[in-house]
Order: sequence, then structure tokens, then C-alpha cells
Amino acid sequence: MSRFIDKVIETVAKIPPGTVVSYGQVALYIGAPRAARQVGWVLNKHGGRGKVPWWRVVNNRGRITIKGSVYTPEDQRQLLLTEGVEVSRNYELDIEKYRFRPSEEFIKRLSLDGTYLEQLRNKL
Repeated sequence: MSRFIDKVIETVAKIPPGTVVSYGQVALYIGAPRAARQVGWVLNKHGGRGKVPWWRVVNNRGRITIKGSVYTPEDQRQLLLTEGVEVSRNYELDIEKYRFRPSEEFIKRLSLDGTYLEQLRNKL
């Protein structure tokens, strides 16, 4: 696998149950801030139930937008509901209520360039 794919999988695997991130957040955490769409492609291809908690990734407006996957929006909704994330029948959730907020330790473990890390801290 490519380094990009490995980083997406590694990062999403660290998102705790009961929280969500946006595709853009994952892209920021791996040092590719404009790669939100590519994060979605990676999760679609490599997510797999159980291996990577792909269901914890939603769009930045708090909406499930899964497409072209073997899983449906309802599958993602049900997985989030089992973790305590309230998701409406129209696949929307309060992203700010459930958004994963990384600790300083989490940020340090990202192994990114110092300048980029500082920008990331300022954004978060």
C-alpha cells in the first residue's frame, strides 16, 4: 500500500468510539489538507467492517454521504448509533457535539513537519 493509504488507515483507526471526524480532518491529520475526497476513496476501498472504523468519518456538515460502497448510509448510521452517536433518519448528526478533538499527544504522534504542526494546532 502507499504511504498515504497507510496514514489514512492508521489515523482513522485511532478515532475513539462515540466520536466522529470529517474527511477533511483526516486529511489534515495526515499532512494532506486538500485530500478529503481521497480519504473517502481510501476508506471506501480499504475500510472493511472491523478493521478500520470508517463509519466514524462523515462530511464536515455532519452528514453521512457514503456512496459507491458495499455499505449503505443506513449501515453507517446503525454503526454510529451503537456507539452512542445520535444520527437522524435523514443521516445527519451534530458534528460539533461528537467531533473528535485531538489531544496534544495525538498531534505529536502524527510525525509531521513542525511548521505544519503549528498551523494544525492553530486551526484546531
